[in-house]
Amino acid sequence: MGSLMNENETVRIEDESKEAITYVNGVRRVLPDGLAHLTLLEYLREIGLTGTKLGCGEGGCGACTVMVSYFDQNLKKCVHHAINACLAPLYSVEGMHVITVEGIGNRKAGLHPIQESLARSHGSQCGFCTPGFVMSMYALLRSSKEPPTEEQIEESLAGNLCRCTGYRPILDSFRVFARTNNALYTNTSLQGITAGEFICPSTGKPCSCGTKVESSEETIKQNLSNAGDWRPFSYNETDGTTYTSKELIFPPELLSRKLTYLSLSGSNGRKWYRPLKLQHLLDLKARFPDARLVIGNTEVGIEVRLKGIHYPILISVAHVPELNHIRIEDDGLEIGAGVKLSQLVDVLKKVRNDRPEYETSSCRALIEQIKWFAGTQIRNVASVGGNICTASPISDLNPLWMATGAKFRIIDCKGNVRSCLAKNFFRGYRKVDLTSSEILLSVSLPWNKPFEFVKEFKQSHRRDDDIAIVNAGMRVCLEEKDKKWVVSDALIVYGGVAPLSFAASKTSDFLIGKIWNKELLLGALKILGEEIVLKEDAPGGMVEFRKSLTFSFFFKFFLWVCHQMDGQPSFLEKVPASHVSAVDSSVRPSISSIQDFEIRKHGTSVGSPEAHISSRLQVSGEAEYTDDAPMPPNSLHAALILSRKPHARILTIDDLGARSSHGFVGIFLAKDVPGKNMIGPVIADEELFATEFVTCVGQVIGVVVADTHENAKLAARKVHVEYEELPAVLSIEDSIQANSYHPNTERCMIKGDVEQCFQSGQCASIIEGEVRVGGQEHFYLEPHGTLLWTVDSGNEVHMISSTQAPQKHQKYVSHVLGLPMSKVVCKTKRIGGGFGGKETRSAMLAAAAAVPSYLLNRPVKIILDRDIDMMIMGQRHSFLGKYKVGFTNAGKVLALDLHIYNNAGNSLDLSLAVLERAMFHSNNVYEIANVRINGKACFTNFPSNTAFRGFGGPQGMLIAENWIERIAVEVNKSPEEIKEMNFISEGSVLHYGQIVEDCTLGRLWNELKSSCDFINAQNETDNFNRHNRWKKRGIAMVPTTFGISFTFKSMNQAGALVQVYTDGTVLVTHGGVEMGQGLHTKVAQIAASCFNIPLSAVFISDTSTDKVPNASPTAASASSDMYGAAVLDACEQIKARMKPIASKSNFSSFAELVSACYLERIDLSAHGFFITPDIGFDWKTRKGNPFRYFTYGAAFSEVEIDTLTGDFHTRRADVLLDLGFSLNPAIDVGQIEGAFVQGLGWVALEELKWGDKAHKWIPPGCLFTCGPGNYKLPSLNDVPFKFNVSLLKNAPNKKAIHSSKAVGEPPFFLASAAFFAIKNAIKSARTEAGYSDWFPLDNPATPERIRMACTDEFTKLLVDSDFRPKLSV
Repeated sequence: MGSLMNENETVRIEDESKEAITYVNGVRRVLPDGLAHLTLLEYLREIGLTGTKLGCGEGGCGACTVMVSYFDQNLKKCVHHAINACLAPLYSVEGMHVITVEGIGNRKAGLHPIQESLARSHGSQCGFCTPGFVMSMYALLRSSKEPPTEEQIEESLAGNLCRCTGYRPILDSFRVFARTNNALYTNTSLQGITAGEFICPSTGKPCSCGTKVESSEETIKQNLSNAGDWRPFSYNETDGTTYTSKELIFPPELLSRKLTYLSLSGSNGRKWYRPLKLQHLLDLKARFPDARLVIGNTEVGIEVRLKGIHYPILISVAHVPELNHIRIEDDGLEIGAGVKLSQLVDVLKKVRNDRPEYETSSCRALIEQIKWFAGTQIRNVASVGGNICTASPISDLNPLWMATGAKFRIIDCKGNVRSCLAKNFFRGYRKVDLTSSEILLSVSLPWNKPFEFVKEFKQSHRRDDDIAIVNAGMRVCLEEKDKKWVVSDALIVYGGVAPLSFAASKTSDFLIGKIWNKELLLGALKILGEEIVLKEDAPGGMVEFRKSLTFSFFFKFFLWVCHQMDGQPSFLEKVPASHVSAVDSSVRPSISSIQDFEIRKHGTSVGSPEAHISSRLQVSGEAEYTDDAPMPPNSLHAALILSRKPHARILTIDDLGARSSHGFVGIFLAKDVPGKNMIGPVIADEELFATEFVTCVGQVIGVVVADTHENAKLAARKVHVEYEELPAVLSIEDSIQANSYHPNTERCMIKGDVEQCFQSGQCASIIEGEVRVGGQEHFYLEPHGTLLWTVDSGNEVHMISSTQAPQKHQKYVSHVLGLPMSKVVCKTKRIGGGFGGKETRSAMLAAAAAVPSYLLNRPVKIILDRDIDMMIMGQRHSFLGKYKVGFTNAGKVLALDLHIYNNAGNSLDLSLAVLERAMFHSNNVYEIANVRINGKACFTNFPSNTAFRGFGGPQGMLIAENWIERIAVEVNKSPEEIKEMNFISEGSVLHYGQIVEDCTLGRLWNELKSSCDFINAQNETDNFNRHNRWKKRGIAMVPTTFGISFTFKSMNQAGALVQVYTDGTVLVTHGGVEMGQGLHTKVAQIAASCFNIPLSAVFISDTSTDKVPNASPTAASASSDMYGAAVLDACEQIKARMKPIASKSNFSSFAELVSACYLERIDLSAHGFFITPDIGFDWKTRKGNPFRYFTYGAAFSEVEIDTLTGDFHTRRADVLLDLGFSLNPAIDVGQIEGAFVQGLGWVALEELKWGDKAHKWIPPGCLFTCGPGNYKLPSLNDVPFKFNVSLLKNAPNKKAIHSSKAVGEPPFFLASAAFFAIKNAIKSARTEAGYSDWFPLDNPATPERIRMACTDEFTKLLVDSDFRPKLSV
């Protein structure tokens, strides 16, 4: 063997290789030198495998999931793992087989059973996240010796996010592969099953988990969940063909190939080394003391991508045997620093089962903590040593290593080994007891002694795949002395309360020698409060909550130890029955669901629960999105130059650094814009490129283009801008104080006489208060993106964009380039989610990229990174509502005086329309005789907020439900009683003058109340709360109504182009955009039914501005109504032309009729058009009919909260919606489920944190929550345990196509049922503590807000009972 010499000498290693080999989908690939800067994802997409998506770039969403297979030298077998391709360095998969979604099945060769099941079960809506889910499930099946359990399936999906479906159909589609009844996986017949009964795909027995379908004259039966039982596969490590005939095998070459030492390079001076022996590693470390050691790259990858840190030398230690062993020894476990977390868990579980229970207390604590450590993809690659040496102050495992008494073995470059106790290893913020010449070799975890107890704790915003707010590892050893149990040793360690994992040594010392009783508890809490000090402006904020968690965790630990000791002689500290729930682990049952609807068929297709017409393309990764489009030759990539100040004057722009940057091509500022620099969807109040002033962090100053995406970003970062800072408005309160509003945005609605009512004495009570409503990030899985190119040397501009409004892209680009709109074409095939976020803001991005494309006459692509997308593209508006409400002693509302403000940001965008929609919905479903609503759009120094599902309606309704709840407290009635007595009904006149027609609210409410057995549910909840002190349950019912139409009258128009071909197929182009909501599917169903042909005979083309001009954005839930009607109009025109021919003969098929028409020279193409009738609202008279009709709904929810930590579960959600005669009930149910879970995020999980007065630890105007690491969407673990969705039956809507109703936005607000159920659970906890008065609860009801509202003896040590955690509004 050779040796590594000094830095200038040649490296000589036996079997060193400059050729890296990997297999991708069975194809051998040689990875040349020079690619060390690439991730696996970048490489896959460069070679055309675009099914693997870039969703976030930090391993937080799972869209990039692939499976890697390799031969494990320790286990001596092939292993299969799901990993995040966005974090995996390309050379890290050398010697492995990478399988992407394209490798397991496709539309032409046939889908894999996983793909087939997902497509059939309606588990793919926008489809962008779908390949990631498929590959996570595929990796689980390939790595399982027997069919996995439902729990294993759910756990395998913890690292995958979906914004569209609400997860239920995804889980249902994968359940068919689960093992809960072996009869389904053997040849055993299932006896006793009646023909036609629904067979549960999980248990193999008759059950009600499938779809309930009501029959009528025109009804067919179909199950939403796929009840087909796939044949079981027999496990084989290398040969996947035993599962399906097309499965890829593990390449034989990789089985026999010997791994080699790698020394490879990349751009920007990057070097990649892969040593195979410890000595090689030590030599490299001696040569490169500052080199970063990597295995999974889960920390370094994020630092490089998000923090712009450059690490020139990376050393992969994944194949160093001495770092990758786990040895079971007499005194404990010896765990190599390179051992992956998933591998560690497997060994810990084996040890737990094999050894005496008392010895494995530490093992069990580690197993539980790792369960909530990131997602499966991260655990499959993240190493023990990497997590330790990162030294994060919120590391989940370091407090446990410290508490358990673990020792770290450390080796230096000369081979000297020393040991260090874990508790002494951490020196400061991300500083450890390692010199530059040392590496961590292994961890020694001792077995536990009898009566030694170790327990883990963690509280985060979300249970699954989330970083800790506070975590802890606690150990205590008891021994019996004089018939009393005394603490002989203890160590209490916290994460998240200091710059490092913090050993509470004073508290630990206090415990030793004390009897384990309540006196010890009280004394320890006192010392703990003194020992842990968090300053008000501590990074991370939530200071009071974090301190409360230190108390709560220790209290839980005290109770847990008491519970463990129960039954021991002389142990007298019993846990009261009402306290046991504080220490019981929450066992999450598998999700159960019912989808209950009727099918009203109309023709061949309308009314049928058809699968999304692109679902088979989406599950196979073949569906193309903007970033998947092939780049034309000579293309460039664009990156934005962004403001770093919330309000400032631009003094100078220095682009010298950018111009000298590698790959740089050009920089473009306001002076370079060929046309006009002022843009805006309603009024042009926004600069494309800032000139003299910037008014928010993230405002675009210019754009840089370069040869690659990374080079463009690097060059943009090198542009230096000098500012003169100016005062900034950073909240609605700031705006009110500074009188900072957008011009001409004050609105007022009046009904009756509010003042007269207040003063007349009619009102028995008058209450006043304010409601703060938090914002929400769209987090469409596909980031914003556009690809532009010129045609005829710049005479025309074409583009492909991810947008809900291609016409706005066309308009903006023509405007900034000075071209007529007729020379600009925008096309959109599909988008990976929009939710309103791609209605207007995306056009700015297209316009910015259009400038260099036009001036350079070269194609330009711009794709935003997730953090930039979240920072600059706007969110749901936060609101402030100040109400004054008068009512009778019975609870009848007589008068409402409301001042409502939204945080518009630095440009108007759609904020005025959002404000108006909020005002329209500020009564929710309640009839009020006297109403006065004043609204203002606040100018603040934040990026412009924009449309989001509900468009202001949910904010207005949430404010209303808050004062309804308060009235209930005042008159001592249930909120449901107050709601019922104030419902609108047929003929009610709303506060804007519209008369209520066809009102199904009362019927719908009563049906839901009966089906959820509300009274019994209330009794069961009360009974639970009486018997449990530290866990509480709450229930709530919430109604909603949503007006359907754009409130700007001229936007209520739609066009479509229908073309019939001589083979009998139909091509439809319309102005709407498919973003997962099933619009194209419904439109195709309408066309198919009109022509009486199969759905498969209709194809929907790209949405394109050169086919259908002047189209309104796909928004306001009105697209199916409008575009469906426009398509129907075109089809009817063609049918009318065909009718004379059809009447002459009985044609055997539609194709034969079409051919006959062609021969007779009948025009088989038609343009259809539709305008929504009978709508219009006049803001001068404040009267009119802004909406064509209303969609009504109601929801029931039951939750359980942990009052000590703020954690919560939604135990049940029942949703009932009136959708008329559904065009496609399967798609509509999917929209309801997705909207509910997205709404659950808004009311309970997703919190935006901006640099404002409430968050001084964040730089002013900056967004802290700008990625999945800090911003938490609901995951699969947040779906209600029981999730039932029903559509109101026999309720046709005469005002929309085929008697249907719109569905996209109306269900969103119904998730507030969970919010108010949480509030009711908190109310129970407060009442038990002696606080029965009204209390406010802001949304989102995060663990912080839940915990701090549950006033008890621990919170009283920190705050008063009326404490209100900070919120950015």
